[in-house]
Amino acid sequence: MKSLEEKYKNIDKSTQELFNEKGTFKVLNLNNQTEDTQYLQYSLNNNYIQLFFCGNKNSTVAFNMEHCAIEIEAGQSNMVYFKDSEMKLLFKLSRNSELMVILISIEYFHSLFSIEGNFLFNFSSFKSGKPIMEPKEINPSVRLILNQLTTRQINESLRPIFIKGKLYELLSYYYSSESESEAENCPYIANEDTIIKIKKVKETIIDQMTNPPSLDELAKLVGLNIKKLKTDFKEFYGVPVFTFLLNYKMELAKKLLQEKKLNVNEISSQLGYSTASHFIAAFKRKYGITPKQYSIS
Repeated sequence: MKSLEEKYKNIDKSTQELFNEKGTFKVLNLNNQTEDTQYLQYSLNNNYIQLFFCGNKNSTVAFNMEHCAIEIEAGQSNMVYFKDSEMKLLFKLSRNSELMVILISIEYFHSLFSIEGNFLFNFSSFKSGKPIMEPKEINPSVRLILNQLTTRQINESLRPIFIKGKLYELLSYYYSSESESEAENCPYIANEDTIIKIKKVKETIIDQMTNPPSLDELAKLVGLNIKKLKTDFKEFYGVPVFTFLLNYKMELAKKLLQEKKLNVNEISSQLGYSTASHFIAAFKRKYGITPKQYSIS
């Protein structure tokens, strides 16, 4: 039987750690684009409020031991607090699943919110040091910000400022009262029905990436006119439809190259390129090096 160290792979901070500022926030973007279940671990050496946001498929998070775990359903979030200064987070990600993790230093959390009121969460348990686990549905405004965190195109030098601003915005929506959450709508896209359609477009182009539908076909599929589809998709995901698909393909290519199970020709075919040279050219435009150079770097 495998030990935890053998079963759970340490998170590659360079690819999955979206933001890390000492004493404030850590943000992990876990996106399993493979066909296999992934087991990942991340070590904490401080006390954190932990926020987990589950994408399109259920994910499991365990704390130090596999049996001390919670399952987070698709479209749900969970706020977790343990009064432990050291902890290992163990993630079980099913194929094609997404999980966003936001860790807030407890000292910094105190500085952001007044602890005199009990409206943020189970304050009595927090004060006594008892564990807290509070699931809730991801509302449209929070969902929009989660997508912006990973897909907005921004100058790299400005990206830390952008992300931190978005984290403040996310927290303001996340800790809104129930009545406020029920009444609010996504501030940029008209309604939840439109968001569902936009997400359907994303799922469709990923599922059919080797031969994706045209914008006209996508618009007819989800029942939006092309102009609204283009505008709302870019607002929600930060980039145009086919730029999103290209970025997705390139990120998937990086993961496949890291796994070293397929050669460049096989990866090119899996991503839907007619020739390996087209794939190599696209990869080099995106990252400045060839796939072969990336695989041996």
